[in-house]
Amino acid sequence: MQWPTFNVRPYVCGGLGHLDEGVLAMLQASGPKVRPAVRTSEAALFSSAPLPPYARGRGNGPEGDSAGGGETWAFSWGERRPAGVAPWITVAETYETPGLIDDGDTVTLHAGGLGLIDVYYLVSGDAVYFSSLLEPLLSLAERPHDVNWDAWAAIVQLTFPLRDDTPYTEVRRLAGASALVWDKRTGRLSTDRRLPRWLREEPFEAGRSAGEILEILHEVYKEFDGRPLLVPVSGGYDSRLLCSVAVARGADVESWTTSPDDGTDTDIAFAKAITRELGVRHRVIGQDPAAYPDDALAVARRLEYMTPHHAWYAPFAREVHKAGRVLIDGLAGGPLLKNFMVSGAALTASTQAERKAALLGSLALGAPSVPFLSEPAAEWIASSVSTAFAQATSMLNGHRAELPLSVLHTRTARGIARSAVNLVGPEASFAAPFMHPDFFDAALSVGVTRKDGGKFYREVLHAANPRVAALPSTNVVKQPLQRVPLRSAAAPARAYGHAMLTRVAATVPSLLSEQLHAVVAEGPDALARFNGWNDRFWVRSLVLFGAWLGDYEDRLSDLTPPWA
Repeated sequence: MQWPTFNVRPYVCGGLGHLDEGVLAMLQASGPKVRPAVRTSEAALFSSAPLPPYARGRGNGPEGDSAGGGETWAFSWGERRPAGVAPWITVAETYETPGLIDDGDTVTLHAGGLGLIDVYYLVSGDAVYFSSLLEPLLSLAERPHDVNWDAWAAIVQLTFPLRDDTPYTEVRRLAGASALVWDKRTGRLSTDRRLPRWLREEPFEAGRSAGEILEILHEVYKEFDGRPLLVPVSGGYDSRLLCSVAVARGADVESWTTSPDDGTDTDIAFAKAITRELGVRHRVIGQDPAAYPDDALAVARRLEYMTPHHAWYAPFAREVHKAGRVLIDGLAGGPLLKNFMVSGAALTASTQAERKAALLGSLALGAPSVPFLSEPAAEWIASSVSTAFAQATSMLNGHRAELPLSVLHTRTARGIARSAVNLVGPEASFAAPFMHPDFFDAALSVGVTRKDGGKFYREVLHAANPRVAALPSTNVVKQPLQRVPLRSAAAPARAYGHAMLTRVAATVPSLLSEQLHAVVAEGPDALARFNGWNDRFWVRSLVLFGAWLGDYEDRLSDLTPPWA
């Protein structure tokens, strides 16, 4: 296994509860090289780089309510470091970082507020073992591993898993705003799920203007003053706003653009106009179709088969690692400022069920040109995903910002964030200004009706730089598009995809429709017919499943799916 290079954010692993030294040793040996950060009778934390605690004391510890008199401490391993003692949920939602806290009476392992930085765990007896990578925990799991078909249902249909699902039933992912707590007095492990700040304090419409939102964004940028910035510009709203603010603040800015492999490359043409207007050094990162299979497989493995997205991002990420600049990422800008993935049907739904169904319909892959899944598989997957989505978003029901928050807690956190967090984050610094608590809360307070159709976002862009705001945008494309060849549909990609689909057809034949079996039987060039938007995403999801089978089939239990 080739691990990421953890230059900025460390790799961590450890455990809490009645720990077995042999199991801990196996966990340490199964991932990147680590050193001890803390070791007590009830907790262990190992890190790939020196990891000092952000708080240490005795008696009343980091949670502030300890009756014990032992040593207390608190660690976190996100790039934004907590300022001092605070309850775990405050650390999670303010800094979007996971951590481990001993308050004297309990040991708490917590995720970030949205869970952007992965924490995987496995329960074994009276202990829980955790890791920021999934693979090392599989060394502790029983073999053969049981397949979590619910996880794969969501990955295939939504392109990301839901709840705490991973492809394996024994290994789970700690959900955002939740924690595992070991009580020293009772010797018991429990789960603590909290409502994050944006749900406890519902952000009623405050009448914020576009200018006020822009002022808050300027304040957020003060954290990066004096640091060289890399602001990728894609031609859409988010990137041009972030680049405009960076330039207005006099920052040392470079801007890069790469092809999203959408068949038009309009991003590149639009980005050139934006960066020229802003006077920013601009670079286009090229992509080689011959390298697509290697990029796709490398990204799938690095993201631990959780999403078929981001193969297009691989060449870009490799260059970012060498840039020596802070990557400014527009994560969450769409849901927060322009109702991204929120359909008109969701906005006008009269019942909770209608609203949930409309939103799930926007997030799920659209119908392909021919059925890709067999009828039994399609029926079971749709039912599984519907149930999981309802559970994953149940805490948002009835909230004023239910729709954008549902997108943020699912698609943004589990799928889209992987590029910045997992492909860039360990090696290079990245910042997501829209996720800063001050901006997040302010943007969330603006009602969804004010954001409909992108009207409010255009007001913010105009306040930032009216000339840049007037330039063509990929969010509102009115002119005819010039088609360019797809890297993901070129001959090397077709050969790779066909090999993966052939494996799926042979290993789990009941997953695929008769029509898709027939296409696979024709050979790689038959995949050339699947150039449409929905078709491409269906192919990528099933190819990801095939790649996973290639890496893990000999370690899996019975592969008979629940619909067979």
